[in-house]
Amino acid sequence: MLNHFEELCNLCAVSGDEGAVRDYVCRALEGNPTVSWQIDPLGNLLVEKKGAQRAPHHLMVSAHMDEVGLIVTHVQDGGLLEIAAVGGVDASVVIGRQFLVGRQHIPGIVGTKPVHLLSKEQRSQLPTFDGLVLDIGASSAEEARKLAPEGTCAYFCPYFRTLGDGRVCSKAIDDRAGCALLLGLLEQELPYDITAAFLVQEEIGLRGATAAAYTVAPEFALVLEATTAADIVGASGGERVCTLGGGPVISFMDRSTMYDKGMYQAAFAQCQAQGIPCQTKTRIAGGNDSGAIHVSRGGVRTLAVSLPCRYLHSPSCVADLADLDAFAAFLPQMIQKLMEEDV
Repeated sequence: MLNHFEELCNLCAVSGDEGAVRDYVCRALEGNPTVSWQIDPLGNLLVEKKGAQRAPHHLMVSAHMDEVGLIVTHVQDGGLLEIAAVGGVDASVVIGRQFLVGRQHIPGIVGTKPVHLLSKEQRSQLPTFDGLVLDIGASSAEEARKLAPEGTCAYFCPYFRTLGDGRVCSKAIDDRAGCALLLGLLEQELPYDITAAFLVQEEIGLRGATAAAYTVAPEFALVLEATTAADIVGASGGERVCTLGGGPVISFMDRSTMYDKGMYQAAFAQCQAQGIPCQTKTRIAGGNDSGAIHVSRGGVRTLAVSLPCRYLHSPSCVADLADLDAFAAFLPQMIQKLMEEDV
């Protein structure tokens, strides 16, 4: 599973352009006699996993394949590219960063007006995408447009590496962590059948989840995610939201979902029974594919479980591998609990 995690983080797949991740998962599943899959018109990968016995409840376990990034909106006469964010990217995070542009992964860098040309007022303001350009070294609009016409995606450069003792730093931990966990689950022997959903376009409005939940029509859903940890200097108490090293994050509510109370309580009980560290999220903030899944059709009992991650939606997200291991240990136990007990 850890090998999958690194490989998946290094793939480039901005919302609406998830093919690299989908192809990787399909290759990893080839030859596995316990799975079959389909790809829907939006690009969601829906996998049926055969367990040792037929499931008493229809469970969908999901993770989203897309990451945040940039898209080219206009090509200037001099060859510089105007850009917009795909998903929740802060403009200050991308200034001076290297990007890979388009399917050919052309090198590029995001620039802005030099500080010595900014007025005093401008220096005190947060940057916006209106003042940023993507430079791929082109000297004319004609040259730039051949390489990166309007609508071309740009990706944070992959740079997965270890950080300190047992931690990792990479782009796209949101949500390649979830994809790695879900793929690892499919490679195990499970006691019951499940549907695994690798979803598209979460970062721009839960679009893949909306379609997939309608198709799958589950009774229960487990959404595997990454969520913001703010356990840094200057944050205390509930402001920390969750902490690295505290185990998977089990949410009770966010801005798009009030999570199923029975599942929430069952998850904590299961972690306690198995000695698996876990925590909850101490801020009502953010959202994920649960927002679309739980209101699909006649309603779906839904729980999100997340990997705590610092510096989310940046090229340098930080996560703790002990949390990933605890998450992986929790999943099959929780699936069995949902199937066998009244939650």
